[in-house]
Amino acid sequence: MNARLQDTQPALSAEQAIGQIAVELPGSTAVFRRLKLDFCCGGQISLREAAAQKSLDVDAILAELSQLQRSTNLPGITSPAELVDHILARYHEVHRAQLPELIRMARRVEAVHRDNPEVPAGLADTLEAMHEELLSHMEKEETILFPMLKTGGNAFVVHPIGMMRAEHVDHGEALDKLNALTNDATPPQGACNTWRALYAGIAQLNDDLINHIHLENNVLFPQFEASSKAGGCGTSACSCS
Repeated sequence: MNARLQDTQPALSAEQAIGQIAVELPGSTAVFRRLKLDFCCGGQISLREAAAQKSLDVDAILAELSQLQRSTNLPGITSPAELVDHILARYHEVHRAQLPELIRMARRVEAVHRDNPEVPAGLADTLEAMHEELLSHMEKEETILFPMLKTGGNAFVVHPIGMMRAEHVDHGEALDKLNALTNDATPPQGACNTWRALYAGIAQLNDDLINHIHLENNVLFPQFEASSKAGGCGTSACSCS
């Protein structure tokens, strides 16, 4: 996997060009699309001007956009229940929001720029397959593994953990494929705002998924694997003896 693990957040201002915000703040394109604000061809005007043209409250838009500014810093918590809650809120919910918008933009870029030799042909299909795999993976964690971990685990918890670890390897391979298709999420010279926003979103997905996997593989799961190797049940309320 090609890690970035940066924690840079764009400064939001109503005076910024709407196209600049679309490129620098992954997820903002979905907001602009819903509000019918043109960030691609009309992306050179400020957010304030774009909002005024549609009689929209620019402060309300800024407040909504600010919710997309998510830190990539790893949390200082280690307790299983707190880690699970953090993973669900910071990564599972975010992945569910990220991928449909990336798929939509990828299909748009592939269609509009199909004659460009640098177009990422097959990117939308790759993202769609990744979306399906992640949805299945997260559902298994949410319905089977995480409830077990939040109640202290048991002697058999290493088996679903092993399955999740194996699927994490598959996710890493999917990220490698994304990076290969997009030149490590580097848009070509002269790329339109939609193409640049797409690649910014893919870069964020890459960082988010790497951090997500790291938290599970290296912080959460070892707490229960160590208990299993020691012959315990993986619960602080063990009464086996």
